[in-house]
Amino acid sequence: MARAKYQVLVIPYIIKNESIKYAVYHRSGMEIWQFIAGGGEEGETPLQSAKREAYEEAGILSDNSFYNLETCCSISTEYFKAYSSIWGEECLVIPEYAFAVNVNAEEMELSNEHTEFEWMDYEAAKEKLKYDSNKVALWELDNKIKRGLLIKGVTKRD
Repeated sequence: MARAKYQVLVIPYIIKNESIKYAVYHRSGMEIWQFIAGGGEEGETPLQSAKREAYEEAGILSDNSFYNLETCCSISTEYFKAYSSIWGEECLVIPEYAFAVNVNAEEMELSNEHTEFEWMDYEAAKEKLKYDSNKVALWELDNKIKRGLLIKGVTKRD
């Protein structure tokens, strides 16, 4: 399947004993900590891509509760050099859509894209993450959880 012209970001989280923890992943072959990230495929919606990527990279099943976040950023296509021929030379940025998934268990099955993951509170995750887009999505999610704004797979808007 062809690579779609967008990226997804997925933040797994768990709430135990009123404590919120976020899963942060160490990218294979790089000194980068990030959330689950990957490309969409032609014919998929961003949510379908998020569910596929979460399963492929961490074994997270699609029956967990996924939430659309409002965070959306642009990613430079320089990070996708192999794909410039698909999108054309005029495509310089693609959107990244953010999602959260409430998982039921702390154990995950990592793909070869990551060497490890750690469950962290908000402050530790914010310090560990490399990319600003990950930090912004984390801030949004943390605030929505604490304010009770996540509802049935969609975000409640004020």
